[in-house]
Amino acid sequence: MLENGAETYRVEDTIIRICKAYGVSHVESFVTPTGIFVSISSDQKEADVITMVKRIRTRSIDLNKVSKVNDFSRKVTLDKISFQKGMSKLKEINMLPKYPLVLRTVCAGMASAFFGVLLGANAKDFISSFLIAIFVYSGVIMIGKKNANLFLENAVGGILASALAILAVNLNIGTNIDKIIISSIMILLPGVSITNAVRDSIAGDLLSGLSRAAEAVIIAISIAVGVGIVIHLWFYEIGVNFL
Repeated sequence: MLENGAETYRVEDTIIRICKAYGVSHVESFVTPTGIFVSISSDQKEADVITMVKRIRTRSIDLNKVSKVNDFSRKVTLDKISFQKGMSKLKEINMLPKYPLVLRTVCAGMASAFFGVLLGANAKDFISSFLIAIFVYSGVIMIGKKNANLFLENAVGGILASALAILAVNLNIGTNIDKIIISSIMILLPGVSITNAVRDSIAGDLLSGLSRAAEAVIIAISIAVGVGIVIHLWFYEIGVNFL
């Protein structure tokens, strides 16, 4: 769940539900965005405590898996599913494929293009935003496969969005550089991180809330840096005024 975008309080609740469903009387879980700590025991004696730590190294967004594991944790409490069937179900959920890359890429383009409409973009800007968002999304995916850090990944996305927007306007494919850039970078904005930061903070998980908020800020800064580099080079170094 944590690897696929779930809130930390939801992960803790799921761990406790599943453990108690299988007869573990004493469970304590502590979850951060990058690690899971679980202690279990058959009674309150410290000698019987078993503690496990799991490091979370990769994270993405797959709310379908989060929903299915969440449903499983509630079903196993009510239906008393056997341990073997429970493990089989969890492995089945873990192996669920993501939506095809082509579909995700096209949807990213459509999302950016229609956001441009909200900003008042015309038909040329709509088409430009659609195509540029496809390139940006594809570029970020490729960089992510190289295990690049979060800052570099989103900075490159910002560079691609702004550079291609300027190119589109100069080729008369687009009209408004500002609207094209803003709509194209919408797919990079950390909406889930911000939402989870707020929800974790409200739930009392201040450490997780602050860390997710910091992650969102880093992403926003990296996008701004990428866009700013291209605009600075184009406006101040090359000397072309597009405003």
